[in-house]
Amino acid sequence: MPVPGYQNFMLPLLKLASDGREHKTTEAVDELADQLGLTDAEKEYLLPSGTQTQLYNRVTWALTYLTKSLLLDKSGRGRFQMAPRGESVLKKNPAKIDNAFLMQFDEFRTFKQKKEKTSTGAMNAVGKADEVDTSLTPLERVEEGYNELREALADELLSRVRVMHPKSFEKLVVDVLVAMGYGGSQHDAAQVVGKSGDGGIDGVIKEDQLGLDMVYVQAKRYTADVGPGAIREFVGSLGEHKATKGVFITCGGFTSGAKEAAVRAHHRIVLIDGDQLADYMIDTGVGVAVSKAYTVKKLDGDYFGEP
Repeated sequence: MPVPGYQNFMLPLLKLASDGREHKTTEAVDELADQLGLTDAEKEYLLPSGTQTQLYNRVTWALTYLTKSLLLDKSGRGRFQMAPRGESVLKKNPAKIDNAFLMQFDEFRTFKQKKEKTSTGAMNAVGKADEVDTSLTPLERVEEGYNELREALADELLSRVRVMHPKSFEKLVVDVLVAMGYGGSQHDAAQVVGKSGDGGIDGVIKEDQLGLDMVYVQAKRYTADVGPGAIREFVGSLGEHKATKGVFITCGGFTSGAKEAAVRAHHRIVLIDGDQLADYMIDTGVGVAVSKAYTVKKLDGDYFGEP
């Protein structure tokens, strides 16, 4: 039989982390299952895809929402721990924690609004939990679910990229650029894109396989927004590298001043922020793997001779 909804795991998760220790997600799943007195059948109940238990899926979604609200911190892959805000919340002894409770936090509201940009549903004005829209067709609901999963994946990717070792970050950027069709071969791109020594990389890569035009690349593993000064320095570097086009990649974002500086530059400048980088990783298959493929089929009119 199905296990409780993911919101039922939020408060237990927060209390579990109140000991101040780092916890593994897999161990937390088992401990919460015991706390809630779930049966073996409930613990082993699978999602329709058969790839994961419903229990694990719901606990990890609860964990995602708590980290988005800064009540918990992800301390590593499959690990989490208490955050200062979480300690403050627990001191108030809340009766429950759910989506409506989390709406008091700006970070959670931003996260929810971002998800809504890729879905047809919306929260109501008082921030109540999302309701199922029965006006949606089955295909629309599938697409809505896909977009929600993609948003969560992109966010998880970005959090991992921001704590990568500089050498691994260098390889990541090269992998993405090559997968997008730039830089020639993996070997060629790796040879010309090197460490800059300040937590980022820079170099000149081929815009096409023949190398008819070159693109100067600078990537910074920053979490703060990049300002106009960095963009102006970047533009100045283009001349030194005899490049007319440039791509500036960051794990954070760009201030409005930085974007304006890029537009005003005499060179063609493309800015890629953390959200876009995560999207490119998903689209090109870098750092992600297929969990389950669903094929939506439709009637073949040609087979039946329909005009």
